[in-house]
Amino acid sequence: HGAQPQAERINRLAAERGERFLARYGGKTSSEWLFAKALEILEAAPAIYDRAERLIDAGDWLVWQLTGREARSACQAGYKALWSRTEGYPSREFLAALHPRLATIVEEKLATEIYPVGARAGELTPAAAARLGLRPGIPVGVAIIDAHAAVPAAGIAEPGKMLLILGTSGCHLLLGREERSFPGLCGVVQDGILPGFFGYEAGQPATGDLLAWQTRAAVPPEYHDEAARRGVSIYRVLEERAAALRPGECGLLALDWWNGNRSILMDADLAGVLIGLTLETRAEEIYRALIEATAFGTRAIVENFERHGCPVQELYACGGIAEKNPLLMQIYADVLGRPIHRVRSGQACAVGAAILGAVAAGSAGGGYDRLLDAAAAMGGVEAGGFSPDPAAHDRYTALYGEWLRLHDYFGRGENPVLKRLRAWRAGRRPEEGS
Repeated sequence: HGAQPQAERINRLAAERGERFLARYGGKTSSEWLFAKALEILEAAPAIYDRAERLIDAGDWLVWQLTGREARSACQAGYKALWSRTEGYPSREFLAALHPRLATIVEEKLATEIYPVGARAGELTPAAAARLGLRPGIPVGVAIIDAHAAVPAAGIAEPGKMLLILGTSGCHLLLGREERSFPGLCGVVQDGILPGFFGYEAGQPATGDLLAWQTRAAVPPEYHDEAARRGVSIYRVLEERAAALRPGECGLLALDWWNGNRSILMDADLAGVLIGLTLETRAEEIYRALIEATAFGTRAIVENFERHGCPVQELYACGGIAEKNPLLMQIYADVLGRPIHRVRSGQACAVGAAILGAVAAGSAGGGYDRLLDAAAAMGGVEAGGFSPDPAAHDRYTALYGEWLRLHDYFGRGENPVLKRLRAWRAGRRPEEGS
């Protein structure tokens, strides 16, 4: 996140100029994206910027090494470089206003021919084939962001089905047949997740990372001793104890902003909140409250989509947390009041990439001509899944109302104390962080 100051300048300038691209990203762009990083390089290390022939995402670079030709992906260009199929990259005038030397960045350092996800980028070169122990000429699809690749692995090839990728962070993906722009989006990109659809993305920057933080910083030694004695992970101990609690029994509420908020506030300067602590509070109660906080954040994301005309009819989940933590999955189902299907493969992103590769190959290359056929044959979900408990959902709906009050109080400007505290920690005057 080193380019956060540059991202904030992009956001301010785009808002002042009324740039249309800003709405596609919920009104804010990220420090993790290409133009913020390009500006950071230009200002901090201009000699490196001058020598760079290309600024390129790693996925597109890898495909280039495999095929010997650059084939810029709509996924990478759209979600990371502010590109759209109808408008292209940000205008030369905007980039020049941001920094005079950025005026020519598109022509000089970026690819302008963009390919949809599922397209063939080329074939495996003899040199790449020799390194990988494969045969030359194998079709290679264009790159896709890792989380986004999981969508076809779930068997999803139509709108209304949201995939939750739950790992160190959380990524929420939904397909649509038309483009809508609204606050709280991380991005909407045509052909960015699956060809022929607009791909919508939202997210939470800490899920598994949040639980890992607790095991490092807020779990007494006797819990770790029990885990070692039983030969299980500390997460297993906490999960077993937390599962014995009913919704609300821990007496805690948390805002899961330990790493800022991505959706729906899009504010990286926010920090976490945990309230309701007493001298009797136990580690498993904190653990459950943190899980509940991420579930409440997901419910806010789902409701935000539906409020803006993007219905969420079914929920799917994959990722390391979805695989390993059934308590979390049940809490999510109870908080959201909806069944959640778990993707069949524990390597959903790899399976999804294989599905897209099969589509890039086509039937002539041993694959599939239609994405729907490939997803149906190679993807899918487990039997059963996680169904909400109506009584738990009712209790969580009451707690969610309290959570929303906290969310808006600390997150929408009524009390900017979280930003002031971060400013103090960073050594700035607190008014500079407000």
